[in-house]
Amino acid sequence: MVRFPYQSGQTKAQGAPEKLVDLPPRGGHSTRTIEFSPEGQLFVATGSTCNVCEETDERRAAVWVYDADGKNGRPYATGLRNAVGLEWFDGALWATNNGRDMLGDDLPPEGFYQLSDGGFYGWPYCYTVTAGQPQVWDKDFGQADPSVCEDATPAFALTTAHSAPLGMAFYTAQAFPEAYQGQMFAGLHGSWNRSQKSGYKVVSIDPASGEVQDFLTGFVQGNTVKGRPVDAAVAQDGALLVTDDGEGRVWRVAWVGRQQVSDSAAR
Repeated sequence: MVRFPYQSGQTKAQGAPEKLVDLPPRGGHSTRTIEFSPEGQLFVATGSTCNVCEETDERRAAVWVYDADGKNGRPYATGLRNAVGLEWFDGALWATNNGRDMLGDDLPPEGFYQLSDGGFYGWPYCYTVTAGQPQVWDKDFGQADPSVCEDATPAFALTTAHSAPLGMAFYTAQAFPEAYQGQMFAGLHGSWNRSQKSGYKVVSIDPASGEVQDFLTGFVQGNTVKGRPVDAAVAQDGALLVTDDGEGRVWRVAWVGRQQVSDSAAR
């Protein structure tokens, strides 16, 4: 991880990169997500090297916290196979997570988590099958004792297995209707090993109830993939921006209001 000097308005990095932290190289999941807390602490998510295994590097399948200068690193949340989405909202750190493969079309569901310092979230020994309910032991993997799942915090919300939730953002602007205020938006990148494709859309997740709803669809029609949502961001004007690495595009979703239908037109 490196940093560059920056001043507001710059469109190009200046100066040489300053290395802050050495992160695990390569591996089954190559992304590294960086997020700062409101207090200025640095959080870094690193995925696993495998589908399901016991990692030898404790930085893997975990979120670590550092000082802003990269010093004093330690584990913050563990047992997250691949937490690509990482955001602070309402005083808490939230994450998406990609579950393991090779258990059929419907196991395990993909999960969304509220993280806490020292929390354990199940992988590789357990997974959530019902949002908010105790995790179940992964008998196919069969390592450790099933009692390890008693300490695993479940996902607060779930979506279809293999749909690959990646980046996400909380809606903190005012341009969308009130129902969207404080909602989480997440990009579902899409399945690669499911008999019927899942994902390929943007969903909204209610952090209070765990309800998941479709928000932006149309990226897959039958077996034809037309786009793969990755991340979401709230623009200064209140629109939602969605990156799509299937088509190499950034989509802008804006609220334009409902058209009023006159009585005569309705007739």
